[in-house]
Amino acid sequence: MFVCCYHTGAQRTMKYSCILCISHLVIMTWCAAQEGKPPNFVLIVVDDLGIGDLGCYGNTTLRTSNIDQLAKEGVKLTQHIGAAPLCTPSRAAFLTGRYPVRSGMTGHARPGVFIIAGSSGGLPTKELTFAKLAKQQGYSTALIGKWHLGLNCERSDDLCHHPHNHGFDHFYGIPLTHLPDCKPGHGTIFINIFIHIPSRSLMVGVATVAILHVLGVIVVLRKVILAAAFLAALLVAFAGLFLLTFPHFNCLLIRNREVVEQPYVSENLTQKMTQEAVEFLEMNSRQPFLLFFSFIQVHSALFVSPRFKGRSKHGLYGDAVEEVDWSVGKIMETLDHLKLRDNTLVYVTSDNGPHLEVVFKGEMHGGFNGIYKAGKSTNWEGGIRVPAVLRWPGVIPANKQIDEPTSNMDIFPTVVNLVGAAIPEDREIDGRDLMPLVLGQVERSEHEFLFHYCNSYLNAVRWHPANSNSIWKMFFFTPNFYPENSTTCTHTHICFCTKEYVTAHDPPLLFDLSKDPSERSPLSPDNEPLYKEVLSSIREAVHRHTLTLTDVPNQLSLPNLIWNPWLQPCCSSPFQLCQCEKDRM
Repeated sequence: MFVCCYHTGAQRTMKYSCILCISHLVIMTWCAAQEGKPPNFVLIVVDDLGIGDLGCYGNTTLRTSNIDQLAKEGVKLTQHIGAAPLCTPSRAAFLTGRYPVRSGMTGHARPGVFIIAGSSGGLPTKELTFAKLAKQQGYSTALIGKWHLGLNCERSDDLCHHPHNHGFDHFYGIPLTHLPDCKPGHGTIFINIFIHIPSRSLMVGVATVAILHVLGVIVVLRKVILAAAFLAALLVAFAGLFLLTFPHFNCLLIRNREVVEQPYVSENLTQKMTQEAVEFLEMNSRQPFLLFFSFIQVHSALFVSPRFKGRSKHGLYGDAVEEVDWSVGKIMETLDHLKLRDNTLVYVTSDNGPHLEVVFKGEMHGGFNGIYKAGKSTNWEGGIRVPAVLRWPGVIPANKQIDEPTSNMDIFPTVVNLVGAAIPEDREIDGRDLMPLVLGQVERSEHEFLFHYCNSYLNAVRWHPANSNSIWKMFFFTPNFYPENSTTCTHTHICFCTKEYVTAHDPPLLFDLSKDPSERSPLSPDNEPLYKEVLSSIREAVHRHTLTLTDVPNQLSLPNLIWNPWLQPCCSSPFQLCQCEKDRM
């Protein structure tokens, strides 16, 4: 039986415990007004949405009235940070409240995310998600939309990484992410990425040998040439087969444990998933629920339903953003109709910054970051600073803006405390409960340091010193942009983290985001008197942080990323290219 209370969990200081006691009184007063009903949760994550795409963050040309209304009725966070600049690790951190490196959800390879449905990596079941803890407290839980945290381990039906094993009673969505390969006519993402997998030294070596042979400087045996040509032809044939069959094997829609559409048609996905969300709310309106609505939009390749095509001033991308806003509005209308508005905490955010490298037939298909530098796959502010709005009428104040550093990891302890569960004490939890901050009981975020990883590599550190308005950010390396005068990596489609694609900095680059949020002018020991002090403090924080890390299996290692035929989810015979239309509209 649910007891309406607000647990303080394992608090770090007596001061913070007292703050939570005050917050506890606020929540208990709300509970009394609601006759002891526990709060519901609607947690919405849009894929690759830019912080500059919403009206409440300054956009004047896109119509996002429903999300803007939530900001008017609640709290807007201006320094909300994704724990990673890519989908898979960011979502792992969101669900667990932990840096993804702690759960093995970061890799050393270049992709950095799951890209094949028949791979074996995924969010380990020993990880605790807020959905799992909410379910233990009697909540009905659902994930609708994108998962991207693995599926199978040893068989095509073991579903060891499936949302059901992470606390979600109901799942309707896609196990991977939406790629251009899933939308006919939009080409493939793999040419831009995999062309860079062979080492440059190997390519240069082969070219050198070929030139020397043609010039007669050296002689290469004919059988060696034929063997090399055969191997090259085999690799080209394999790549062609992979690209041809990719949509059938990897673009699939699942309802709970059944594949219901393979390959899926993207244009009606948001409409179908919105209806699924409405039905979940209607079916669970008399019991506490947690709905995680994980938009497939606005990831490339862009899609939009016919009713929204051509409606915006910004082409297909703008159309997709406005369909997202419509969907949010439909969910809010359902809460109002069910008289659940005052009993539901709503949270809207993005997993990371927009994908700036996406251009299709001359049209920009990525989002807008306002004043912030770069985008998805980088730890520049444009890659990790995301929009975030929270609304809970009667509890959270209306029309409030908070400029303190917060993280998408903070949702974990916030939800866990509110559902009446205890914060786990057997593992490091990096998120911090948002309620004291949004209720106005504290003025400063509990995040003094935030660590920014690029895959498994510590890329940058953010420091908000006590009794200071400065927010320092120090980079140990930065991506090599292409073209050089841009803030994108168009040659690889996203920026990579491995050493051949980055520039190391010694001394590290330093910015004061309170004065230079666009990260235009790096500070140095020559022009910043506090440089050495900041460097010393950050190095000490990195040392303390490193001591808390433990060795865990790497879920994004090459063996965990490659295709295993025996793990392939399929709704028909693989020899029929896994085709079904059980759920088409």
